[in-house]
Amino acid sequence: MTRLALLLLLTSSNAVLAAEPRAVTRQMTRPVLIRNEHNSLIQLTIAAQEPFVQVKSITVAISGAENLQSLQWYSTGADASLSSEKPFGDRLPAAASLAFRGHLRLTGGANHLWLSCRVRPDADMTKRVDARVVDVETTAGRIEATDQTPELSKRTGIALRKHWDDGVHTYRIAALATSPKGTLLCAYDMRRRVGRDLQEDIDIGLLRSTDGGRTWGAQQVIMDMGEFGGLGQEVNGCSDPGLIVDPETGEIFCFAVWMNGRAGTHQWNKGGSEPGFEIGESAQFMMVTSQDDGLTWSKPRNMTRAWKKAEWILYAPSPQQGIALTDGTLVMPTQGRDAKDRHFSNLLISRDHGKNWTVSAAASLDNTECQAVQLADGSIMLNCRTESPTKFRTVAVTRDLGKTWRPHATNRNTIIEPNCNGSTYRFDFVDKGRAKSVLLFANPHSQKGRTHHSIQVSFDEGETWPAKNRLLLDEGRGAGYPSLSRVDDRHIGIVYEGSGSHLVFEKIEIGELVK
Repeated sequence: MTRLALLLLLTSSNAVLAAEPRAVTRQMTRPVLIRNEHNSLIQLTIAAQEPFVQVKSITVAISGAENLQSLQWYSTGADASLSSEKPFGDRLPAAASLAFRGHLRLTGGANHLWLSCRVRPDADMTKRVDARVVDVETTAGRIEATDQTPELSKRTGIALRKHWDDGVHTYRIAALATSPKGTLLCAYDMRRRVGRDLQEDIDIGLLRSTDGGRTWGAQQVIMDMGEFGGLGQEVNGCSDPGLIVDPETGEIFCFAVWMNGRAGTHQWNKGGSEPGFEIGESAQFMMVTSQDDGLTWSKPRNMTRAWKKAEWILYAPSPQQGIALTDGTLVMPTQGRDAKDRHFSNLLISRDHGKNWTVSAAASLDNTECQAVQLADGSIMLNCRTESPTKFRTVAVTRDLGKTWRPHATNRNTIIEPNCNGSTYRFDFVDKGRAKSVLLFANPHSQKGRTHHSIQVSFDEGETWPAKNRLLLDEGRGAGYPSLSRVDDRHIGIVYEGSGSHLVFEKIEIGELVK
């Protein structure tokens, strides 16, 4: 907000700003996260016409204080962004009412302060947190702040993976799945040295939660190609994990793409991968499996010759969760580049619990990362990232396991995107004794950038996605790449790359989405 806009907001068009300071508060739709040292709870902006007025105290009312450990105000002057360099008053233990006392000299114009909070490690992620400025005491008198966003409150989540956790520079590209035992499994890129994509020193990491996402165990490295071929780790990277769980056997499959050599290249760009099967020339399609609920994993198996066509430039998993159809067929979304260097989305299918797999025809061209969902009529709907300038999702349907495809009615005309991975999920639940089912879709809900991370709901098998049921999780900028999976009979879990952490986990009650 510019200084002029702020002054116009605080005064009427016919009035002159009074000598006494005036104040407004504003919240942004962003979660407060367990494990974060700082979480922006509320912004206070005080407009002063005359310099040298001092703020002596700020009194706030806190809703959901039981979820918080402590709170602290910070002053950032004319800069509206959050900084922890200049605290105002002391850090106070969380309570329903708090009075922060200090000495802050205001300058003429806009003066910004941020209320930051630390969240309790055992916070209830289904509960919200809210803050309201009750009173600001200055040397020029008391000020009552005007709340610009009275309808907003903060969801609670977990900073699942952060910059330099376990010595890793960047975490990206999460795939979330749920085992038959109810264990949440989150696989992701561990970009050890820098944040860039392949080729780089990247391994596949995994976290497990056996209590519905409240706590997560130690990080496992489940795919690491080491120094294969006598080459360094920085030219043996694995990326883009995809997970699928067999609900009958409990076996868990994790797929990823491996590049050997090719320093300074990217598998999706010219020179990053070539036709054929040879290691060091073509990107490799890898698989690891677990038969003990994700506790231990097999050594990597190279499936490139079994699944990739020789003329394809690239074949790789889609970094998402696969599904099991009602008849037990396993369906894993995949992607690639064909002989004409056209991007495509398709399926990897097993009808014998992962012993054998077949590869479907391309669902569509000029699209890549995708996720499948089975519709009520038994068909499979594939929702894909569109790589063309069109900023709408590509949606296709098959009734014969991907032998033939047709465009869905919403194909490239309904669900907006900024060209980013998204997540589709069927959620079955019981409401007042009646069995119900909805489709959920998550992505950065924007055509301009990876902001406004949201979950949408369809009550009619993906034909429409009512705006009134879109749940905005985080309006800030992040890399997106959400992944949805069931937590229990009433809750959906989501991992995404938000504004507050590399990987964010949130737990949402289904009633909040379908109301």
